[in-house]
Amino acid sequence: QVQLVESGGDLVQPGGSLRLSCTASGIIFSLYSMTWYRQTPGNQRHLVATRTAEGRTHYADSVKGRFNISRDNAKNMVYLQMNSLKPEDTAVYYCNARLGVPSSIGDERGYWGQGTQVTVSS
Repeated sequence: QVQLVESGGDLVQPGGSLRLSCTASGIIFSLYSMTWYRQTPGNQRHLVATRTAEGRTHYADSVKGRFNISRDNAKNMVYLQMNSLKPEDTAVYYCNARLGVPSSIGDERGYWGQGTQVTVSS
């Protein structure tokens, strides 16, 4: 049984930092692209950052220079370090595991976690 579990979401002030974590089980983790998406009410899930099995990374323009995605294949974990947070970063953040190239808009492919809420507000 495949399971992805996110953690680390919280309420943080603008300019602050958070580190999200996602633990995967039931898959050969090193073979999967690991991606963070985020979703606000009434909208689709949008790609935030991805790190492929080959180690390639891609970031949404809105988070470049502020967010960093990393993975630890030995621990089956992926992280999202978020710095200089802005109110517009407020969303539910989801972890996705998928073989091959991830999509810019989250779809039914791959495996999803349950999400973790990030709120940036003073």
